[in-house]
Amino acid sequence: MNDSTTLPQAAPRLTSLSHGGGCGCKIAPGVLAQLIGQSALPKQFFPDLLVGNETADDAAVYRINDEQAIVATTDFFMPIVDDPYDFGRIAAANALSDIYAMGGTPLMALAIVGMPINVLPHAVIAKVLEGGESICREAGIPLAGGHSIDSVEPIYGLVGIGIVNPRNMKRNADAQAGDLLVLGKPLGVGILSAALKKNLLDDSGYRAMVEITTQLNRPGTALSQIDGVHALTDVTGFGLLGHTLELARGAGLTARLDSHALPLLPTVQAFAEQGVVTGASARNWAAYGDQVVIDAQVPPALRALLTDPQTSGGLLVSCTPDSVQQVLDLFAAQGFAQAAVIGRMEAGSAQVVVTG
Repeated sequence: MNDSTTLPQAAPRLTSLSHGGGCGCKIAPGVLAQLIGQSALPKQFFPDLLVGNETADDAAVYRINDEQAIVATTDFFMPIVDDPYDFGRIAAANALSDIYAMGGTPLMALAIVGMPINVLPHAVIAKVLEGGESICREAGIPLAGGHSIDSVEPIYGLVGIGIVNPRNMKRNADAQAGDLLVLGKPLGVGILSAALKKNLLDDSGYRAMVEITTQLNRPGTALSQIDGVHALTDVTGFGLLGHTLELARGAGLTARLDSHALPLLPTVQAFAEQGVVTGASARNWAAYGDQVVIDAQVPPALRALLTDPQTSGGLLVSCTPDSVQQVLDLFAAQGFAQAAVIGRMEAGSAQVVVTG
């Protein structure tokens, strides 16, 4: 599909101006770990910094008092679609997801804007900003400012500021043995974006991709108040395997995923079987594949979906068996019809095991 008809006649396709798109733009997890590990900045201890960068969590959390903590995050990327309004919406929803993934409630946002001013018509850039503002309105928060630069590639995202009760905050490192894993959204966004770039995605596929990537992960706020929910994160650029591995590492447990239980977006399995995948999928596997065991019965196409970078992907919840129905009911009540139990946490080394 080519949705460039929505743009002014002289405007190039947004995706043609970037070397990557969406959360597939992320620096590969192995490279990122090396960069952070080589940082010369001294480690400092702040007792009220409840969550920093120790466990690769979704946002930083700083305690103000016993009842309130600030949740802060930033997320931005290059276009995953050509429609500027949709690009703005997707990027904004993806950024705010990190606040929901900590169990927080968004308070406000600041825009991060980098645009090739002499390449893109100003009307196109304005549509990107309008899309981001629309998602902030939907979340019930102001887009209170931001910063912009003249950039070679188009970039858009948000700084998100939220609030959470420290007692309800959910980290990605607190899963417990015996927990079940629930995924809130279906997989396949990266594969659909690859199909879009190759002009293989039809209108229904495009609508499915935009609908899922602009759906705010609001259930995170209510999930944080369920006692049986132990850990929470969202699945984005490192794929389901990468973010599940973060849960496993943080808790020192094995995560076991059932490949038959994974919810998938329409047509993505067929695309994967045709080899329509992103380069980020291979980079993800190269970074953490040695900590993943996949049953030989799992077909290659499904393996690609396990590493597929998700943009504005679903919440991944680690909860007790007794609370899992409450978690599923909460997702269903808020419009996440494909939320499903996909695995469990168990005693063992920090790894992910995928069964066929």
